[in-house]
Amino acid sequence: MNKYVVMVSLAVLLSACGEKAEKAEAPAEAPKAAEQAQQVAPTAQQAAAPAVDQAALTEEAKSAVQALGGTLKGELEAAMKAGGPVEAMSICNTRAPEIAKAVSAEKGLQVSRVSLKNRNPVMGKPNEWQTAVLNDFEAKKAAGADPATLAHAEVVGGEFRFMKAIPTAEVCLKCHGTDLSPAVTAKLTELYPEDKATGYNAGDLRGAFVVVKNLTQ
Repeated sequence: MNKYVVMVSLAVLLSACGEKAEKAEAPAEAPKAAEQAQQVAPTAQQAAAPAVDQAALTEEAKSAVQALGGTLKGELEAAMKAGGPVEAMSICNTRAPEIAKAVSAEKGLQVSRVSLKNRNPVMGKPNEWQTAVLNDFEAKKAAGADPATLAHAEVVGGEFRFMKAIPTAEVCLKCHGTDLSPAVTAKLTELYPEDKATGYNAGDLRGAFVVVKNLTQ
């Protein structure tokens, strides 16, 4: 065999070995490429997710609070003029849940009222995060903040949450104060046997409006 044939044979052999080495290395690169694709995928999904406009949601919540608070206040004032605080309590007992339900349906939100000293144990009792916000409101009030200015807004787990503090007005003391008439006490016992919402003074933090919106639907 001459030198030329030997050299050609060696070149073919080396080329074949090189192809086998590349083929052997290819499977090791495939998982790496897949891993890189997986790392990129969440970023693409996040980019496609709609941004949450918390400022706009807060304005929606404020509008819902005004609708509930304004309507309820108007009906309570009319009842107070017609039959005094006893009549007003009857209206609050029946109309407040109805107004909250109507505003919730109209605005596409869940609107309610809660308090650390709730009158209605079914509808007025705060859950864990609402209790935390109410306690924060109390701490800020103790530090000198005006309860009328206290509000809280956040987005947690696909849910928008808003709370607006309810200060105790002078007129509220007829049913929530420290010196209640016998007629009011009797009506409270009838309507709210588990009532905790008395003993307030003007300016106290009586509770808060709550607005919740599910952002995943």
